[in-house]
Amino acid sequence: MSGQFKLCTRILPALIIVGSTLIMQGCGNQPTKSKSTKAPEDNRFTKTILSNDLNEPMELAVAGNGSVYFIERSGKLYHYDPATQATKVVYTFPVLPDTKEGFGNGLLGVTLDPGFEKNHYIYFYYTPNKLPAAQQVSRFTMEGKDSLLLSSEKVLLTIPLELEVSAHTGGSLDWDRDGNLFISTGDNTVPFASNGYAPLDTIPGRITFDAERSAGNTNDLRGKVLRIHPEVDGSYTVPAGNLFPKGTAGTRPEIYAMGCRNPYRMSVDTATGIVYWGEVGPDAGQDSDQGPRGYDEINQAKKPGNFGWPFVVGDNKVYPQYDFATKTIGAPFKAEAPVNNSPHNTGLKVLPPAQKAMIWYPYDSSSVFPQLGNGGRCAMAGPVYHYNKATVSPTGLPEWYDNALFIYDWMRNWVFAVRLDSQYNFKSMEPFMKTNGDFRRPVDMAIGKGGDLYILEYGSVYGIDNDDARLVRISYNGGNRAPVAAITTIDTAGAAPMKVNFSSKESYDFDEGQTLKYEWNFGDATAAVTDPSPVHTYEKNGVYHAILKITDPEGASSTDTVTIRVGNTVPVVKITTTDNSTFYFDNSPLHYAVTVTDNEDPAINNEQLMIGLHYIPRSKSKAEKGHQLITTVPAHPGKVLMEGSDCKACHQLDKASVGPAFTQVAKRYEKDPKAPAYLANKIIKGGGGVWGEHSMAAHPQLSVDDAGQIVKYILSLATQQAAGSLPASGAVALKDHLGKEKYGNYVLAATYTDGGGNASPLSGNALLLLRSLRVQAEDADSVQNISRSSEFLGSIHNKSFFVFRNIDLKGIHKVTYRYSSLDKDAILEIHTGSVSGPVISKLAYKATGNWNKFIEVTVPVQDPGGKNDLYFVFSKAQQPDQHLFTLDWLEFNPESDNLRGYCLNCFLTILR
Repeated sequence: MSGQFKLCTRILPALIIVGSTLIMQGCGNQPTKSKSTKAPEDNRFTKTILSNDLNEPMELAVAGNGSVYFIERSGKLYHYDPATQATKVVYTFPVLPDTKEGFGNGLLGVTLDPGFEKNHYIYFYYTPNKLPAAQQVSRFTMEGKDSLLLSSEKVLLTIPLELEVSAHTGGSLDWDRDGNLFISTGDNTVPFASNGYAPLDTIPGRITFDAERSAGNTNDLRGKVLRIHPEVDGSYTVPAGNLFPKGTAGTRPEIYAMGCRNPYRMSVDTATGIVYWGEVGPDAGQDSDQGPRGYDEINQAKKPGNFGWPFVVGDNKVYPQYDFATKTIGAPFKAEAPVNNSPHNTGLKVLPPAQKAMIWYPYDSSSVFPQLGNGGRCAMAGPVYHYNKATVSPTGLPEWYDNALFIYDWMRNWVFAVRLDSQYNFKSMEPFMKTNGDFRRPVDMAIGKGGDLYILEYGSVYGIDNDDARLVRISYNGGNRAPVAAITTIDTAGAAPMKVNFSSKESYDFDEGQTLKYEWNFGDATAAVTDPSPVHTYEKNGVYHAILKITDPEGASSTDTVTIRVGNTVPVVKITTTDNSTFYFDNSPLHYAVTVTDNEDPAINNEQLMIGLHYIPRSKSKAEKGHQLITTVPAHPGKVLMEGSDCKACHQLDKASVGPAFTQVAKRYEKDPKAPAYLANKIIKGGGGVWGEHSMAAHPQLSVDDAGQIVKYILSLATQQAAGSLPASGAVALKDHLGKEKYGNYVLAATYTDGGGNASPLSGNALLLLRSLRVQAEDADSVQNISRSSEFLGSIHNKSFFVFRNIDLKGIHKVTYRYSSLDKDAILEIHTGSVSGPVISKLAYKATGNWNKFIEVTVPVQDPGGKNDLYFVFSKAQQPDQHLFTLDWLEFNPESDNLRGYCLNCFLTILR
């Protein structure tokens, strides 16, 4: 992760790469034209996987009969037949293979002719396997549903490429209602040497680093949206009304929109002719002298125009002219009339005025479009939906989405429906299937004739053959919904005979008020029962699958399954320590022993015992702390942060993809003392480095601490590989908290997997949680007559109390309170077991004179032995006895007195 560790690369053509926090927030009024008054619930939409385990799917096209044609970048054309529900490879195109210079090319676009049902024409945008390299748009004829006539190829358009480092060669195909074909093209420019800003490098010999030669060039087809009219003979004509009239010197008449960086996915609204595309933006995480930070864009072309790249980005934030040879900043470009003075420019010097993006957003949260969240970016624009009551199928999108533009982000895994006003300007947006979309990097989207939504999902990691890459269909259910069956039981393993208490109490029905039928099949050849919560006894050893089926009055049903293992019991794992079992002390090791007992394993196999120590820091924001009850083996905090970000789009644990495997990074940097700070800084700022040419995206939304935790987790993989598990007993150093805030936890986790007995293997685990000596007051396990805020305990009165449970005071001699009190002195006592239990500490505190004046006071505390619930009880015998105290934190102190650590002579000196 860093310039030398690419957490996420922005390679192209691909979606590149660049988490995901969705904030549902409207940006305007109600949707235009929709006659519905309420958005349909997410649960009315169902995702059906039509074809799974694809390899880099790119684009799809849906025929009128529901047939779906889709492609993979490696060259495969597929046909999905809705009648047979089968997917067939129609043809494999010989495309340019992946190399360092040509990575990202291949079979990129597909579309069906508007007259496909009659002429059977299908069009492709691809990179033939020949040199000199070029993208080409070709037309073929289909024979039947799943055969391509290779001899029918007509090459309409060829776009020459310069091969170097996977430089923005994405593209997309779509049609308007007049039969004009639109083609989006990437700028074919290497972005990795510009620090995430505009690539304006005019140094001789570095032509592929200058986007002025392509996107900013009126005489070049790259970095554009093109519009042509295919003719029957396989040629094309240029329709009137493109950006430059035919015959204009220094221009190409095919250009409809210029100034595009990498318009990877594009769509045309056939009702209005408006063109939409997602623009994968540059990588800079922060504004600087070299220009504005990077933004992804959703662009809208109501008419031909210049969309500004590489001179502006977003809502026309301008770049300055920049000399890559001398590293000097020049005057800013003018958005109203960009001037292209590049020696590589073969077109006009003074360009049309730059058009602002319709939607734009950076890595960090956007103040204009906050609902889009933060993290990696890869914007794409899908279709505009037009509801047609006469043709919509029972499962088609409802009228609520009439005239909505669907946009999506490959990195952030969201889909939004965008609403436009009567002038087709942005009005509002709302998330689509926010709670149940389970989107796996959507890469293309299309709407069938009946209104069903089809999505190609690329899969989790860029540049590999993902198991979760798939073609899916989204279906709407406007009527009765199936109930949802859910089994609950704690009895899942035991010895025969085994009695199991089953329950359906967690099951539910979206359509309330219906009488449901329950059917249980216990998997052991006994008769089914209809009791909602039955008790069943398994007489013989084995592994059984109990199934609950719930059916509503209309016959809709669902099932749930639970596995019952009879003949094996869960091993019992225990962790003991001779040290304090609640708190950890500075510079003190933890002495521990793990024991395992198992009814079916007379001899414990220590190779099946895994023991690990985890340090879990607490958030710096007290508002984010809250009391934590850890009941399962915790993940490393850096792993949690990493998995919640976009890291896994480009990296795998132990295999290389676009970026190196995390284990590779760990091995490279495990002995470098400067690596943690260096890599954390690179995660935040992004950049390129020793792992190749592809840059890692910036992550300005991450704090230094969070980035550091991610680095720490990744570097720990080298140690984990070498060390495996801790021994069953011994001592382990507790050093990870040193120099940090005093609120983290250590967790010693032990897991044992048994031999299976007469069923199948089971795992038992145990945890030893050690907390910081300093405890936040608001983290109390319970409070009585006290106000708990995110910062303090307050509104404390006579007889108020709070409780910390299961506290071991071994080695603890004092307790310190940080408190404030306006004007009332009172008593705070610690009782064990209850409010009237034995007193082990007493503080007669004095008022501080102001609620905002906090002081720290220390008093002795006795160790009653073992673990105890500690009741902190307030008392004031005289009135007024209300509003006595505000407590920030308390700290348990192992020091027996302030003289600990002094030598004898020092002690005698003090006494004198």
